[in-house]
Amino acid sequence: MFTKGSKDSNSLSQAFQKVPAPPSLLAADLLITGDIVSAGEIQIDGRVNGNIQTDVLVVGESAHITGEIRAETVRIHGNVNGQIKARTVSLAKTAHVLGDILHENLAIEQGAYLEGHCRRIESVKKEKESESVNLLAKGAAIVKAHTHIETAKAS
Repeated sequence: MFTKGSKDSNSLSQAFQKVPAPPSLLAADLLITGDIVSAGEIQIDGRVNGNIQTDVLVVGESAHITGEIRAETVRIHGNVNGQIKARTVSLAKTAHVLGDILHENLAIEQGAYLEGHCRRIESVKKEKESESVNLLAKGAAIVKAHTHIETAKAS
């Protein structure tokens, strides 16, 4: 009737992660020191000293973030000090960003402050595909192999 196996807990956690949830809100009076990881949407109005990894991030006007941001979509209205890597990045007129932005799509409203480099990147899926090589083995099977190149010192 009851099992000690982790299969049930794994399937429960996987089902829990797939359920849509409302956005997480971090109020203006909140200070977080440490990294934040989420599979959903986060709106930050307080201070965060740490890295953030999420699907959708909204940085409110009163927010101050010091750390790296990785997300699918980032909308910035407040202050960010650190690198931003996201598929879509929007800087509102109240945004103040000190750091590089690696993006696929970038929108900057007039009045936004940005000190750093902007670099367009291909989507994450395309980057992962470029790191692997297709090898044709016996028959029609295709094998993916990761390449690693080493340089040897001449003696």
